[in-house]
Amino acid sequence: METKSIKGTIFGNYKPRSDLLALVEKCMNRVHLSVQEIELKKFITHDVPLSEINRAFKYLIKGESLRCVIRMV
Repeated sequence: METKSIKGTIFGNYKPRSDLLALVEKCMNRVHLSVQEIELKKFITHDVPLSEINRAFKYLIKGESLRCVIRMV
């Protein structure tokens, strides 16, 4: 007997914990990205300077942030 199931995904076959970090590293090192990889911006919900890192934690606690870029400058 065959069993079928439907599974939902948020990012398809994308693994945000590992794959997103590799994309950020490529961007920081100015490595050429393919068309599929260029969509990195849609995963970044907030951009804050290091001096406002507490605001980034508030976004995280409230569930308002997918990925927050902390500017170290």
